[in-house]
Amino acid sequence: MRMLDAAASLIILVTCCGGRANAEVPSHRSHRPIRVASGWLTGVREGGITEYRGVPYAAPPVGPLRWQPPQPVRSWRGVRIADRFAPACMQRGVSMPGEVPPAVSEDCLYLNIWTPADAAGKALPVLVWIHGGGFTNGSASMPLYWGDRLARRDILVVTIAYRLGPFGFLAYPALTRESPHHASGNYGLMDQIAALEWVRRNIAAFGGDPRRVTVAGQSAGAMSVSILMASPLAHGLFQRAIGESGGLFEALEAAPSYRLENAERLGERYATSLSAGSLAALRALPAADLLRGDVAAVSHPIIEPYVLPMSPYEAFASGHQNNVAILVGSNAEEARALMNPSIVTPENFTPYIARDLGAPAALIGALGVAYPHRTEVEARRSAIEMETDLRFGWDMWTWARLQARTRRSPVYYYSFTHRPPFPKGSPYDGWGASHFAELWYVFDHLDQERWNWTSDDRRLAQDVSGYWVHFVKSGDPNGPGLPSWPRYKPGTASVLDLRRSPQAGPVAHLARLQAISAIYRTYRGAGHPIHVKSTARRVSAPDH
Repeated sequence: MRMLDAAASLIILVTCCGGRANAEVPSHRSHRPIRVASGWLTGVREGGITEYRGVPYAAPPVGPLRWQPPQPVRSWRGVRIADRFAPACMQRGVSMPGEVPPAVSEDCLYLNIWTPADAAGKALPVLVWIHGGGFTNGSASMPLYWGDRLARRDILVVTIAYRLGPFGFLAYPALTRESPHHASGNYGLMDQIAALEWVRRNIAAFGGDPRRVTVAGQSAGAMSVSILMASPLAHGLFQRAIGESGGLFEALEAAPSYRLENAERLGERYATSLSAGSLAALRALPAADLLRGDVAAVSHPIIEPYVLPMSPYEAFASGHQNNVAILVGSNAEEARALMNPSIVTPENFTPYIARDLGAPAALIGALGVAYPHRTEVEARRSAIEMETDLRFGWDMWTWARLQARTRRSPVYYYSFTHRPPFPKGSPYDGWGASHFAELWYVFDHLDQERWNWTSDDRRLAQDVSGYWVHFVKSGDPNGPGLPSWPRYKPGTASVLDLRRSPQAGPVAHLARLQAISAIYRTYRGAGHPIHVKSTARRVSAPDH
């Protein structure tokens, strides 16, 4: 203890990879150092919360480590002062309108931790948050995701960064050949798994319980959660899962780019567009150059032997998923934040939606009865409804019902229908209960925006954040003072409508979702299962 106190009193240069020489943190903000696997670490204490910002969980993925699985953090000497957020991973644009563009760097594998000030020596449950952004952008330090409010309710909140775009998901033949697993791509998913492994090894030092970890995310972050539930590499790293408005359950038979061999061809085309004729040439390019051209083609997960040997749909349908309690759902008007329906007409309805979603026109046309578009009013309304259902509603419904089949782990399913008071003239004008709308309520961060919040908004934020915290603590969102949330059982009124007064009801627009299922069954019947021989240890779904 004497050595620890002495370390806390010194101004020490940070010597770990990716670190920096920090100025001394004012004493009223400093916190007693703790020991993690790589060295001593100190955070900052404010308002009853201790924060650790910019904590490295893997070595910087630069130089020869570009497009390699994440490597261990090199140990540092002295005390690392974790008082500043690290740059976000390399990206173009921002993950949501109105977001302040983050500073970016290829050296970006860091996480942030919020703990109650008195957490030391306890074993509190842990929420690990994976940000969204379509696998191309986003940040673990965006203020909306800060865990200060949730940590006041006796949980730890961890937000993680992971490689994005071509840095995180490039498949390339030379990368596949150099891999002992005969796979490439999915480096961003490996980062997420490495972060969860870091949490398992180190979170007890912060007062967290490594046996009570909930992995959660929104949009691409929720898609990541569905993949982590399907990946044998993530087995045992979390005990509960939360997915908000994102999952990867659609018929990938209609999306050939998800196959490794096709993803490799897209990777070769991408390399050619950068005038890079070899892997060595790609690794020699400046990081900014890799963001030139069409990065979308090399910015999505891939079915490959190591991380994801079968699609999430197949993993869940065959009972090979990591079987944990889940809380999943989507918002009633997701697409209002993502598209401009005013340009949709009866004449261009099918090609517009097909182009916007990247879905085959035959799929869109086959759903015409469920989404009428004879007039401009119908076409615009149906465009929003179809994009909402195809991108989000169907995946979350399918995630819930596939997991409910196991009858071993509880499933809680929601629909967020509340419309926040998005101001006129703001980037959010007209969104309604759209994509992103629940986030202010989940993190209890209404006060980050000077909007005309009502008492109903504040009550709902207390309810929603309360549900999430209770689920993190016990695998059951119900708690004192909260409206009852039943377990989801297909065919019953067991979907919680998150509105001014939350209430359970049936699945909304079930006929539309069933129409999508019928189309996807056609694709699955005509194609071949998308899975490959795994090089990772396959596990049976355990009881939790």
